[in-house]
Amino acid sequence: MSITEQIEDLIERKASDFEISKLFKSHITDYKNSLSELFERNQGKDFLVIHTKTLDSIISLMYKTVLRRLFGNYLPMRSSIPIAFISLGSYGREQLCVHSDIDLMIVYEQNDGYNTAAIIEKFLYLAWDAGLKLGHRVHEVNDLLKASREDITIKTAMMESRLIIGSSFTWSSTQNRLNTIRHDNPKSFILAKIEEAELRRKKFPSSMQPQIKEGVGGLRDSQLLYWIAKTLYGVNSLKELTGILFSEEQYREYRIALELLFRVRSALHLLSGKQQDQLVLDYMPRIAQMLGFSDERRLVTRLLEAQWRINNFTQIYVKKMARVHLHDASTTSKLRSGRIQKGFYAVDGVLYASYHTATPAIDVLLEMLVSLEDREWIFDSSVLFHFTYISIKHPLKVKTYTLMRKLFERNHFYVISKLFYDAGILHQLIGAFKKVLHLPQFDGYHHYPVDLHSIKCIEALEKINDPHVEALYKPLSTGDKLLLKAAILLHDTGKGRKQDHSEVGTKLILPFLKNLKLPAGQFERGALLVRHHILMSNVAYRENLYHEKTLYQFMSKIKTPENLTLLYILTYADINGVGPGTYTSFGANLLHELYEASLEIASQNDRITDAIKRENKEKKLTNDPEFIQLSKIEQKKVLSIESSLFFFKHTPNEILSISKKAFQCQTFTYQLNIDNGLIIHIFRKIPLNLGYLLGKLSYLDVASMDIFTLFDGIKYFKIEFLQRPKEGTMEQIEMIVEEAFDMSKKIDLPKPIIKPSEITIDCDHSIHYAQLNLTTTNQRGLLAYFVQCFDEAQINIATAKIHTNKNMARDHFLIEKQHKMCDNAREIINKLVEV
Repeated sequence: MSITEQIEDLIERKASDFEISKLFKSHITDYKNSLSELFERNQGKDFLVIHTKTLDSIISLMYKTVLRRLFGNYLPMRSSIPIAFISLGSYGREQLCVHSDIDLMIVYEQNDGYNTAAIIEKFLYLAWDAGLKLGHRVHEVNDLLKASREDITIKTAMMESRLIIGSSFTWSSTQNRLNTIRHDNPKSFILAKIEEAELRRKKFPSSMQPQIKEGVGGLRDSQLLYWIAKTLYGVNSLKELTGILFSEEQYREYRIALELLFRVRSALHLLSGKQQDQLVLDYMPRIAQMLGFSDERRLVTRLLEAQWRINNFTQIYVKKMARVHLHDASTTSKLRSGRIQKGFYAVDGVLYASYHTATPAIDVLLEMLVSLEDREWIFDSSVLFHFTYISIKHPLKVKTYTLMRKLFERNHFYVISKLFYDAGILHQLIGAFKKVLHLPQFDGYHHYPVDLHSIKCIEALEKINDPHVEALYKPLSTGDKLLLKAAILLHDTGKGRKQDHSEVGTKLILPFLKNLKLPAGQFERGALLVRHHILMSNVAYRENLYHEKTLYQFMSKIKTPENLTLLYILTYADINGVGPGTYTSFGANLLHELYEASLEIASQNDRITDAIKRENKEKKLTNDPEFIQLSKIEQKKVLSIESSLFFFKHTPNEILSISKKAFQCQTFTYQLNIDNGLIIHIFRKIPLNLGYLLGKLSYLDVASMDIFTLFDGIKYFKIEFLQRPKEGTMEQIEMIVEEAFDMSKKIDLPKPIIKPSEITIDCDHSIHYAQLNLTTTNQRGLLAYFVQCFDEAQINIATAKIHTNKNMARDHFLIEKQHKMCDNAREIINKLVEV
């Protein structure tokens, strides 16, 4: 028996409203349970249309049921009842996704013969009781214009109205009002929607975990295009503008991209069981399988490409349609006076173009860019139009590479490289990018796909905010800056292959440097920079920078101070191009220390031993006027500090500052600094319960920890965390620090899972220190656990470097050689990993 027959049977038996709503609820539940099977047969827009039509039938049946209940066997003509049920938004476009709200507008006309309020109320209660997720509005026909002026969101929804069921007369009256609404101050509406889109795109930028609905190139961008087309042309589909606004091929590519977004979003809703619009890593493998992709990498590559296409198409044609409202007579006059060549105009730092001018050859466009003042230009979407639909023939001409070289030599190359990326011609001008277009990086580290990351690195280079790096970059010759930009832009183009991407990248950069006609001597340097582009960060974050062996091994690969300087700048740009917040003050300090220490090694003919380094540091210290002002006893105490590592890690000013605070220590003192992340400085004569302290603060990520024995039995602790504490928690942290001097305090620490193979001990590291290395899955409280184990084994830590990347902890501890520690290395490892 069909649901219609079952409802009729219930009505005949005078069943309660509850029984009828229960039947509808069961029917809706059965339908929802069948959606996965439906999705296997029909994906993309077809699936959404079928889903929309099914909901139409459910809502129509509910309305018919309400009328049947109210009027019995004496049903009036439906068209005579002045009510219309109208779908809005994505429901109106027939693009409603599975777990999205059902936007419904119920419009009525005043008529004394019908109690429209009772009919509408009865319908809404039935829909709610049956479990429909309604987002509804109820309006009298004559109030529609007023309602549309209350909120731009309401007007936007009304632009996508579609009759589901109801009076054809009421719908006709509604259409008249909707047409009035469409013509009501269109300029204000269009400008508001464009501004709204700009804010949304900043909130949801391109990322490795794409936001299907709100992100750049997402469904909202495609909807913006439709809203403006509807407002200006009154079309019901963008396709109606084919041959008028864009070509059939351009529209076809856009529709293919949009179809993939429909498929991915529907699969996300079905898999997650909720309104999930971001494709996060956890869902990728299953979504790839549902959509027939061989793996998640291919899925995300295609998805990122689709979002790029939608973004490109939307930016170009939103501006093309809206330009009549964006420019007035004064702007037109300015454009004419700023003409730089036929169809192109430069005004106040913005480059515009005519959509009606034939697109020039690539060399003509590049010559135009070269001729522009060297500043941070904004390229209007009309310019993007010409660069997008340019025809580029291969192989490129010598002239093209000559012009490319001139663009690389500009101080503001980032905006140009971003224009090439946005237009989809970066890989046509630089062939090395062909294999990494929209290539995702599933490493838990990078925020962007390879090509966009490379562009972001160029932006970081041109907006250096580290004074040490800036001071090195500014004096570079034009040739070195050009080489550096080429290496930064191409450093990751070797990804996506089976071989080491650094080695592949080395092969890819050489032909490009040759085409740019760089001196032959620069080829080897460019190859070296790409081959070792991750070396400096690896050494800085993972190794002991104060050990001569580390520095000599590092410089044996980098070879010259000039190479070192360029690699330092490249490393800065590479880390900043990963994403916001990746380049921290802690990381910056490590890189700078490595640079300075390596530079000292490179500038010496004779090998610098630790003893010589200590002697040089002491000379600088004893010549410092502040040191000379200390008493002889105090001077002797400072110089008596046994740890050479303490001298290597600190400047003379820092040594004096730490020593002066130690002179004042009676039992213990501490200082908290939160300028960047949290830093805790502790001086103590009495024991410190370090395991307890770290355990209580394990909600913060430790970046490094130093522990030095100074003099008079005083130990100095410096613990640096990556995050700033939340506002209002400083008093609590102070209390934890003070409690940590109570050795009876205990804290139950979770036992991390560590395999014996993940720990190594190098007892030949130096005379005084052994190095313990740990590489394991990142786990909360890991450092606290280690410190607790070291305390129990009476092992003293000198310094700890904590580095987490790609969800892996790579921690390094320098520990003092004592208590025959190296003879018991195996026992120490067993203690750390024991169950």
